[in-house]
Amino acid sequence: MLDFKKIVLGTFGYAAVTFPLAYVWHLVAFKTTYEKLGYISREEPIIVFGFFAILLQGALLALIYPFLCRGMSIIKGAVTMALVMGIYHWTMHVLAAAAKQQLEPLSLWFGVETAYLAIQFTLAGLLLALIYRKPQQENIKSDPALS
Repeated sequence: MLDFKKIVLGTFGYAAVTFPLAYVWHLVAFKTTYEKLGYISREEPIIVFGFFAILLQGALLALIYPFLCRGMSIIKGAVTMALVMGIYHWTMHVLAAAAKQQLEPLSLWFGVETAYLAIQFTLAGLLLALIYRKPQQENIKSDPALS
């Protein structure tokens, strides 16, 4: 059964972690790098589109996590989520963009975006694993050795 509270927490938690990271990474810390690469071509990016994209990603990840990582420890669930969804997102975002856009040099594009996604999905995986962890009381009740 879906836990609406955890889905909402996951959605907004993901947005609270990812949006500031995305904003600072792409539009402050590495802004000139992305401009040099030719990735950001709008004079004024439409920030609200980015925010809604992140909100939708958060909702989808919060929905997927309990099915993908059911029964896993916090660490195993976090790593599984980070790898599966991070690699999936990398193929759609980094690899596909390199195929369609004139991003030069490609080594810089792959390096900077891969680093960003590694940070993003490591944080997202940890966050979702913590949100979906079993409460300590349930762990004690389910362990026959502790009863």
